[in-house]
Amino acid sequence: MLLRLLVSILPLAVQVSAGTFAQTNAHQGSGFLKAFSVEAIADPTRGRVKYVDAATADAQNLTYASGDHFVLRADYKTKLSSSGPGRSSVRLKSNKKYSKAIMIFNIRHMPVGCGTWPALWTVGSNWPSQGEIDILEGVNDRGPNQVTLHTAKGCTMPSYRDQSGTTVGTNCDAAVNNNKGCSVRSPETRSYGASFNSNGGGWYALQRATGGIRVWFWSRSASNVPSDVRNGASSINTDNWGTPLAYFPPDSCNMDDYFGDQNIIINLTFCGDWAGNDYGESGCPSTCVDYVNNNPSAFRDAYWDLQWLKIYEF
Repeated sequence: MLLRLLVSILPLAVQVSAGTFAQTNAHQGSGFLKAFSVEAIADPTRGRVKYVDAATADAQNLTYASGDHFVLRADYKTKLSSSGPGRSSVRLKSNKKYSKAIMIFNIRHMPVGCGTWPALWTVGSNWPSQGEIDILEGVNDRGPNQVTLHTAKGCTMPSYRDQSGTTVGTNCDAAVNNNKGCSVRSPETRSYGASFNSNGGGWYALQRATGGIRVWFWSRSASNVPSDVRNGASSINTDNWGTPLAYFPPDSCNMDDYFGDQNIIINLTFCGDWAGNDYGESGCPSTCVDYVNNNPSAFRDAYWDLQWLKIYEF
């Protein structure tokens, strides 16, 4: 009887009511380097980048923590040889995988500049069958942010749904449209790049559940930031968060079929499949690779500064 009683009570510790969830993980400062691993891999997007290992990142000060600051950055001192490796940068991957969860990212600063391609996202091990969720991503400092899903064949989205953002694509299939996925463009200029940084950054929140995927954004200077988001509370109520920036309903895309357990990825690359192809339309000088090679000081502001990450699993 006691065992049955405990089993019936335990779920209430995680989800108290329909929109209320309890915190299960929190990462801040040096805690990011305990919860994430540095991946020294070849860039899958073919960027002008060299992802370094943990020891090199530490030695070159490309990752460091101080109090509630965790910084991940690219090298901004070295002029590159055209025949040598790309610009040194860092790619982090969470040690833990997540499925149904809410993640709140408190971000002070994101990488900016011509040639940059910063990304904050989640992805399954078997891509694209286990899905990908791009929470904050863009290129060449061109905002606003677009939230995007990439999946296996068969996942589509309606053009109109309950969200503040604008639907850009409705076919999430990674094999079509040059893997553009199904995207939602933010209506908020402060959601990305220099404008994001000049306003002190802000909060991005991802909710992934059987009932769909939602992403919210609040600028640091916004007046409508929910108190539980602002404070990273031990218990949150998403019913009070208002309309999300992006909503991906399960009507024609069963979430359990298209999204498996996923790692969180935080990275910064340069040029490559997206930033390189977009470069000519961005108003940036020269060519992407030439610019990245020869202008190290241009990447002084190419860094992430994360205040904390709070996770609520259910």
